[in-house]
Amino acid sequence: MVSFELLKGGWLATSSEVAIVADSPRRPHRSAARRHARPKVAVDTVLFAIDAQQVKCYLVRLRWGPAAGKWAFPGGLVREGEMLDAAARRELRQSTGLNDPYVEQLFSFGDPNRDPKSHVVSVAYMALIDRASAVHACSQKYANGQWFEVAMLPDLAYDHAEIAEYAVRRLKSKLEYTNIACNLLPPTFTFAQLEELYGIVLGRALDRRNFRRRILAMNLLNRLPLERRGNHRPAALYSFRQRSLQVIEML
Repeated sequence: MVSFELLKGGWLATSSEVAIVADSPRRPHRSAARRHARPKVAVDTVLFAIDAQQVKCYLVRLRWGPAAGKWAFPGGLVREGEMLDAAARRELRQSTGLNDPYVEQLFSFGDPNRDPKSHVVSVAYMALIDRASAVHACSQKYANGQWFEVAMLPDLAYDHAEIAEYAVRRLKSKLEYTNIACNLLPPTFTFAQLEELYGIVLGRALDRRNFRRRILAMNLLNRLPLERRGNHRPAALYSFRQRSLQVIEML
């Protein structure tokens, strides 16, 4: 036989329901809250440029948090309703002042322990510009920003050293089968500049005659009716026929 009890407010409840109410905590236990918590999503962007005949990337010094004082790539949390690419561009614009650089997604880094403060999944990006001096701003959430040679990076926050390695591999790989070099060169350039760029990024000497023959055979470049004059003989100027990403067979 089921017995009923009168509760405050005039509600009737069975004795078993009363026992459940009496044993239920007013607030969820912290461990239960953790079980139902969801990871946060962030974006971090490796910005590359060729400067002083070196491949360099732009780092920011963190002002706050568990990694305060360390260097990292510009980034931050994705906002509610925001696309990943839009978040990467927003964070990069706020950190560097760049409005429309070449940007592509790299990989997701999801080690639950990568951020000691909370579970944050980072979607990494790579960005390219044709001159390091184009960076002209730094978000107030960072102490400062600075260019570093990729071969001599300082101690990086979180897992950003791993992100850096991945980005460098992607840059070298993309250079060998796409026209991505157009984003690291000015709109007009000499063939010597193009050849130098490939040698710097790939980290090896090129067969100059073979390189020139293959590049010209691919019909990637426009030869302009202009020349660059200096102390040596005039050099022909070129531009890329297509600046949007194009898959090719190059090196």
